[in-house]
Amino acid sequence: MRPSPRHYVLKLYVAGETPTSNRALQRLHHILEQKVQGVYSLKVIDVLKNPKLAEEDKILATPTLTKEFPSPVLKFVGDLSNPENFLISLSIW
Repeated sequence: MRPSPRHYVLKLYVAGETPTSNRALQRLHHILEQKVQGVYSLKVIDVLKNPKLAEEDKILATPTLTKEFPSPVLKFVGDLSNPENFLISLSIW
C-alpha cells in the first residue's frame, strides 16, 4: 500500500546507540508528534550495523534525517535541536 500524500516516510541514520544518537531520536519523535501529528513513518538505521545501506543511500555523516516520500527525496544532516531547520529543509512544514 502506498502512503497518502500527507504521510511522510522518514529515515534517521545514526552511528550506534550513543547518547548523541539517542538524543537525536528522542528529539525527533517529540518534534514529529508535535508538528506532524502521527502522519509519518520513521525507520532508524544504525550505519555501524548496516554500512552497506548507508553507502547505498550516500550517507556521509550522522545523524542524517531523510524524507523518502513524498518526492523529492531530501536530506538533513546534523543537529536536530532546531525543528524549524529540518522541517523546512525537508519540506515537511
